[in-house]
Amino acid sequence: MSSPQTIRWATGMIADLFVKDLILDPSTRNVSDVKHEVKAVASSSSADRAKKFIQDCKVPEGAAPYGSYEELVKDKNVDIVYVATPHSHHYQNTMLCLEAGKHVLCEKAFTTNAPQTKRLIETAKAKNLFLMEAVWTRFFPLSIQIRKFIEDGNLGAVHRVIADNSFGDDVETKYGTTHRMINMDLAGGCLLDLGIYSLTWLFQTLYHTLPPPSRQPPKVISAITPYHLTGADEMTSMILIFPSAPGPAPAGTPDGSTHAAHGIALTNLRVATDPDGHNSARPAIRIQGTKGEIQVDGPAFRPRVWRFIAAKSDEEKGKGEPKVEEHVCDIPGQGMFWEADECARCIRDGKIESDVMGWEESVVIMEVMDEVRRQGGVVYPDKIESLEYPLAL
Repeated sequence: MSSPQTIRWATGMIADLFVKDLILDPSTRNVSDVKHEVKAVASSSSADRAKKFIQDCKVPEGAAPYGSYEELVKDKNVDIVYVATPHSHHYQNTMLCLEAGKHVLCEKAFTTNAPQTKRLIETAKAKNLFLMEAVWTRFFPLSIQIRKFIEDGNLGAVHRVIADNSFGDDVETKYGTTHRMINMDLAGGCLLDLGIYSLTWLFQTLYHTLPPPSRQPPKVISAITPYHLTGADEMTSMILIFPSAPGPAPAGTPDGSTHAAHGIALTNLRVATDPDGHNSARPAIRIQGTKGEIQVDGPAFRPRVWRFIAAKSDEEKGKGEPKVEEHVCDIPGQGMFWEADECARCIRDGKIESDVMGWEESVVIMEVMDEVRRQGGVVYPDKIESLEYPLAL
């Protein structure tokens, strides 16, 4: 058996969960073809802080500490950089890495707007570098199982998906006016931070499960309530109308016809998807088709349990036992290693784009969020929406 491909990573200091996942033994998740090494960590203030981070995360010897991202990207022992800075900084930081010849895994939301995402993709293409938005939930075995279940026709024609990712916080006390969650200078608000997960479920079930030629961007209807102290969105509700959706069109429609589906994506800072912390209010996601319903227990970003409730005919409803299949998908760690494994395999195979989280889909999702912000009147400062590079933030 051939040796596993080793990918050498670098990251910033706020990525402790990701780093701890990288250094886990891949065999704990039944992976033997790739493995990861952390070769560098940067702090924006000092190399000593980066050194302490390396020690606290128990990174094996050999990781270099740096006092700036500019120093980090010059390290020749680094293949790929994980960018996990605030959304406002993704464009500048990712461009820095690409210009230095490094592959990049950039946290979601990819950037603050779609034009920035497109520019990063253009740069990655021109330099033949791998680039992917870090939507870790897409790579969970649970997500893979659900997408296959839909693609195999087991849900029938999918007509509606409802997804919620909301935190119930005392916003004024917990976040005040400067926390990144509500800070407009950092592209704060629930849309880019939490709502991206609600949108992830809509897109991976209603969009990604279609063959690429059949995928069409959705129409967007949305509402936003701004946080009164900063103007960031504290409550955002979205209805996405997908022109084409998985499964057969209704009987009697012309051959080759498709059917539409509605996706409802919700996010909120003041009320929670899981108000008691025991998942009593489950599910966080409902995927509804003509053959039944898939329910996914929250949180939307790190789910472990899903179930299929088979539809019954009018004559059978309310009779006999419910037909419910429940699936538990364990996560041996935080779960961020699966997206890292995808990066490693793509780089090993000479691919610059992932099939699971491709560029076109990232752009469409960013365009949806741009439209939601436009409809809700949420405008970030010019400097973090700019395409200019380099630009000090």
